[in-house]
Order: sequence, then structure tokens, then C-alpha cells
Amino acid sequence: MYSGDQSQTRRPVTTGRLQRMKADGEKIVSLTAYDYTFAVAEDRAGVDVILVGDSLGMVMQGRETTVPVTVDDMVYHTRCVADARTAALVVADMPFMSYATVEDGLRNAGRLMQAGGAQMIKLEGAGEQAELVSRLARAGIPVCAHLGLQPQLVHKLGGYRVQGRDSAAADAMLADAQALQDAGADLLVLECVPSALGKRVSGGLEIPVIGIGAGPDCDGQVLVLQDILGITPGRIPRFSRNFMEGAESIPGALEAYVSAVREGRFPDASHSFGDAS
Repeated sequence: MYSGDQSQTRRPVTTGRLQRMKADGEKIVSLTAYDYTFAVAEDRAGVDVILVGDSLGMVMQGRETTVPVTVDDMVYHTRCVADARTAALVVADMPFMSYATVEDGLRNAGRLMQAGGAQMIKLEGAGEQAELVSRLARAGIPVCAHLGLQPQLVHKLGGYRVQGRDSAAADAMLADAQALQDAGADLLVLECVPSALGKRVSGGLEIPVIGIGAGPDCDGQVLVLQDILGITPGRIPRFSRNFMEGAESIPGALEAYVSAVREGRFPDASHSFGDAS
């Protein structure tokens, strides 16, 4: 179990450090944050990667989806989080339509790095994003790709549904993941896919794969902060867990989450999806 201020004893997390963690079989712990206070608490608890997610549209702004979130929103919240870090790597989402063209993507990623203080940006999309990923990588901007369920496409997908359940879709997702890696992506988030596919993608890539509803065999896990604290209105997603249960405080819940991921106790089968619908 982690206890105390882990950020005082940890070296800053880098893309190279994440790659070594994958190679060594050490689980990577990621969690969302949108403000200074919670970012400090996560850093102290031992979180490796703090994701400033466009999920802020839902949990901070009360929107129904992530679609209304703007680049200005992301810059503001990323700056709040970046000012808190001492060890964790800060990753910021590129919001909806902020990378519709390569030029837009370069410009807005630059804003998130320069004005927001992000150390890596995250974008949704399959192999068609390879050109943008390549241009960002050549510009010195680390990239986290995002496959599986893509929340920015919720209206096109018709809801929040598990992806990659049939063999053709699974093969296509693996090919997309390899194309994004080849283009220069440093990290991949894989959301809402069967556990077997999560294992296959993680094993097939050299870069770390962070799962959210992608089973226990990914190189790490990420969840939404409000979900693990049990304060999300309505029912929390199946792939999440309320870590406030049994914890005496918020720092205790954060430490419990870090420990459960690090030790491979979370997620288990109850937080994962099978191949059949």
C-alpha cells in the first residue's frame, strides 16, 4: 500500500520511464484531474500519469457529452493541473474538432503545451490520424493515441458501446494501433474493448497501452477521478470502482486506487468485458 507523499521520493515520470515500466512489467497508474488541489493529491498518492480529460465537459461543466469542450477550456484546466505536478506526467486531451486538419492539430497542440503546460497531448482516432501524429512527433510533441470507444464520436456511434467485439473489428483496431505507433505515438489509451483484445493490443505494441474498460492485461489503467470517489451523478461505469468504499479519506481512496492498479488487483473480471454482446 502506498502512503504519504510519494511525489517527494519519485523521479519525474517521462515517456522513457513509461516505456521502461512496460518493459519491466510494472503497471502504470493514470487518473484524470481538472484542478490544482486534486492534481496535488494525485501526485502525492503516486499517480504516474495525470490526464486532463475532455471528460471535464461532463464532470465539471455538467454537459451530456465531451463534444462542447473547447481548446480554451482545456488550456485553462491543464494549466491548473500542470502547476501542481512534481512527478506525474501531465497529458491533455485535444477536444472535439481541434484537430480536424493537420494544421489545426499542430496549432492547438502547441497551445496546450505552451499555454497549458501539458507534457503530452491525447487525440482520438484510428489510422487516419497517423499523418497528424507523425507531424506532432516531428515537432517534438509527445502523443497519446486513443482507440476503442471514442467519446468524441458518441453521436456517430449511437451511444457508449463496447468496441472490437468481432474478429474483423478487433483486427482493424490492432492494425490502427500499430499504424499510430509507427507514426510516432508514445502511448495508447484503449477504451471499452473486450479483455482479450486489450491483452492482444498491449502484447502487440512496443509502446505502453493504458486501459479503461479494456481488461487487466493492459500495461496500465486510467479512470475518471469522480468515478473512483463515488461522486459521479447516476451509475458509475461498469469498468470503474468506488475506491471511497473502505477508505477514511480522499487521499486514502487515491492511495487505494494506486495500490490496486500497481499490484494487479484492479481491474478484475467484474470490471471487464467479454467477446460476446
